[in-house]
Amino acid sequence: MSTILEVEPHILHRPGEEGSAPWASYVLLVKVTTKDGRVGWGETLSSIRVNSVAKMVKVLSSVMRGRDVFNVEGNRLEWYRQDFNMPISIESTAAYSAFDIASWDIIGRELGEPIHRLLGGLTRDRVRVYANGWYEGAQRPEEFAEKARGLVERGYTALKFDPFGQYFDTIDARGISEAVERVRAVREAVGDPVDILIETHGRFNAESAIRAAQALERFNPLFMEEPVHPEDIEGLVRFRQGTRVRVALGERIINKGSLIQYLKHGLVDYLQTDIGRFGGLTEARKAAAIAEAFSVPMAFHNANGPILHAATIQLDAAIPNFALQESFYDHWPQWKRDLIYDSMPIVNGYVKVPGKPGLGVDVNEKLIEELKVNEAEVKVEGALSWAVRGTVSG
Repeated sequence: MSTILEVEPHILHRPGEEGSAPWASYVLLVKVTTKDGRVGWGETLSSIRVNSVAKMVKVLSSVMRGRDVFNVEGNRLEWYRQDFNMPISIESTAAYSAFDIASWDIIGRELGEPIHRLLGGLTRDRVRVYANGWYEGAQRPEEFAEKARGLVERGYTALKFDPFGQYFDTIDARGISEAVERVRAVREAVGDPVDILIETHGRFNAESAIRAAQALERFNPLFMEEPVHPEDIEGLVRFRQGTRVRVALGERIINKGSLIQYLKHGLVDYLQTDIGRFGGLTEARKAAAIAEAFSVPMAFHNANGPILHAATIQLDAAIPNFALQESFYDHWPQWKRDLIYDSMPIVNGYVKVPGKPGLGVDVNEKLIEELKVNEAEVKVEGALSWAVRGTVSG
């Protein structure tokens, strides 16, 4: 039995190399160590909640010590039993997600197999990705166009961006006109064969979201992500009735019960479960299976770092209902790529599925020691904490 000895959070930060957004300044890794010396790595969200999630990891460690790392279902049930608010707490599910990923990393390494082999084997040996984080500093249409053109020259066949600037909750005619010109510029720059995906960050009421979508329909976006506030189910119903634009969502859904409400009412076209928030690989695989039953393809969300990137690619490789994968890989600061020895490059818009045991990547533990901080210095100063840097004025 591979008995768990310790579950440790590691907050990583390199000042001066923050990446494409304020929330990208930190990486929160979780290291699981067994009594026989085996080590696995997981990762979870690093937003302005990074410190509270790290503290929850320490509580989780007290529950998991002495348990068998192979018992992924039993360990989840024990955490559910101990944490009364687990299914509705992002701190709880995020902490557990990283632990689950690290557990699978250990299991794969001990068995000498990549995780995708343990989840059913390959359905594809490379994964199509769409770029995010590429439009840092862009505000004028021509700036979006120039950056988008550069992505296509590098081989990307899909890209996502937020054209809505500083608007929140409501958007006026001027804001919609500005968004239209940005999207028009990107579409003209990349041509019709490239998929463009519209990021909305769940920030509009239904009326504003519908008007924005109707104005953008002409550019044939693959989907509009989180068009309305995530809690506004009735608003999402109105959105479905008021526009033909396809809907992607799921990054803020953290349990299966909530997930199935969107699917059974036909409110989602692409499901964006986040492995680092939903319960790790164990629960995300179930989310994909549930979505498959509703003929909904998966486009897993991942706005975080290299361990979540590696874990998500392993799951993408195994599921039958995969569509495309979000990636910030080429727009991270170099230190994030160096955490996995820059071993998963994007070539012509695809990532080759790693075949090494566990997550399929080697982790640079020496660099982790160099980058570790005791606590994140979280500051929200002016710009929206979730916006790509330099894209919001006013």
